[in-house]
Amino acid sequence: MSDTTIWLLIVGVAAGTYLIRASFIQAWQWISVPPALARALRYVPPAVFAALVLPALVVADGGIDLSPDNPRLVAGLAAAVVAWYSRNVLLTIGVGMGGLWLLQAAL
Repeated sequence: MSDTTIWLLIVGVAAGTYLIRASFIQAWQWISVPPALARALRYVPPAVFAALVLPALVVADGGIDLSPDNPRLVAGLAAAVVAWYSRNVLLTIGVGMGGLWLLQAAL
């Protein structure tokens, strides 16, 4: 393929992706969402976040590791406690990363 063809393909795919996503966002202006669905959609971001983070905390060396020797799990639990009580994102990140670094250095 020529360089022009490749660039046209990249621009075409990017435009198509943008239009698909933009049309979905615009469709919400004309569609009336039932209140029950709107309430249920509020739980999607936390559920996705938990699905992404939990395996990183509990899976070590190809298996589930729930022991206190798992530094990621211990640091994650410490960060969760800080998040619960402080509701401060930067403090939570600092405690989680600092705890992980300290635990990895100690082990």
